[in-house]
Parts: sequence; C-alpha cells; structure tokens
Amino acid sequence: MRMGSGPRQLALSLDHAESFAREDFLSGPSNASALALIESWPDWPNRSVALVGPEGSGKSHLAAIWAAEGGARFLAARALATTSLPAALATGALVVEDLSVGAFDERALFHLLNLAREEQAFLLLTARTPPAGWTLAIRDVASRLKALPVVAMSAPDDALLRALLVKLFADRQLNVDESLIGYVATRIERSFAAARAVVARLDQEAMQLKRPLTRALAAELLREA
Repeated sequence: MRMGSGPRQLALSLDHAESFAREDFLSGPSNASALALIESWPDWPNRSVALVGPEGSGKSHLAAIWAAEGGARFLAARALATTSLPAALATGALVVEDLSVGAFDERALFHLLNLAREEQAFLLLTARTPPAGWTLAIRDVASRLKALPVVAMSAPDDALLRALLVKLFADRQLNVDESLIGYVATRIERSFAAARAVVARLDQEAMQLKRPLTRALAAELLREA
C-alpha cells in the first residue's frame, strides 16, 4: 500500500539538460580505457574504432567530447541508408551511434567503412555489445567489424555509481544529501540504466506527493517497488 492518502500532484514529463562537457564526464575504472582512447586522439590504433558499453554508460558523452575536439559529425546507425555518406564524412570525422544487429543497413555501413578508409577519415562506432559477436548477412561487413579495435566500458564501481547518482540528481536541480545517495546506491542494480531509472522515479514521486526528496521518502518508495 502506498504511504499517505493526500492529494497527489501531477508530475509533468520534462526534459532534463545533461552536460556533455569534458569536465562533467565521471571517470572511474569502468570507463578508464574508453576515456584514454578519446583523449589519445588522433593517435588511435586504427582510424575506425568501436566503443562498446551498456545503456547509459557514457558512450554518447565520450563521443561528444571527441566530436568537440575533432570536429566530428553524428549519425544514428538507423539513418545510414538514407544519409549522404560523403557529406557525413565531410569533416573527416564521424560518430555512428547505436549500432545493433538488425537496426542498420549492412550495405550502407560497408560503404561507409570503405569510404572512411579511402578518405583516411576517423570513425567512432558506438554499440552496446561487441560487433565480433554479431550474426550479419553480409560476410564482408562482419569481417570488417570483427577487425576493428574495441574499447569496452563496464558496469560502474561503487564510487562511480554514487558520483553518477549525485550528478543525475543535480541535472534535475535536486540537492540531496549523502545519506540518500548511500541508501539508493546499495539498493539498486549496479548499472547506469538502473541509476537513471531510480533518479527519475524518485524525482517524479516526490513531486507528485509534494514532499522533499529525503532518505526517508526514498526508503518508503523503494520498499514499495
């Protein structure tokens, strides 16, 4: 049963600004290799690299840091077939985001990989799982992807998870105390997606109940989950 029987405020669904600046990237053991890759540009092991990690792990943030440094454009993987690839590579650097099996045109990606090699352009491909494990229809595409250097990001350690929670609350203009952060961090799955989900839920519930977001309220709400 939900605590309290008073009127609930309708929570509006609002976008919350998230900074993709370098100084706002939270670093830790789980993403150290990925951050090192971005900061080592243009001295990459290959001009095309795959950045792999779970949802919400910071792939887009790192891509944005690199794009600001290298003048890269962004292209969603699902838009490969409907985009002018020479135009996408016009700056000599391109981020292709969210590659996953069945969600992109294989011929278009093959053409892009060839074009990037011919023009000696830089490509940063982001995905949730390593391309080497994908089953693809076009053998040459599978071969090219398997040959790419892969830099992986893993689940956050405890310190990074707590720092992420602080940042996510701050992105929503919520100043919460350490007791709430510690309580939440020990009661959710250790993943970036879980951190984002719980912050969104607690923010929404606090607004609906017209109560300040405290450890006590978090305890009530998380016990109900």
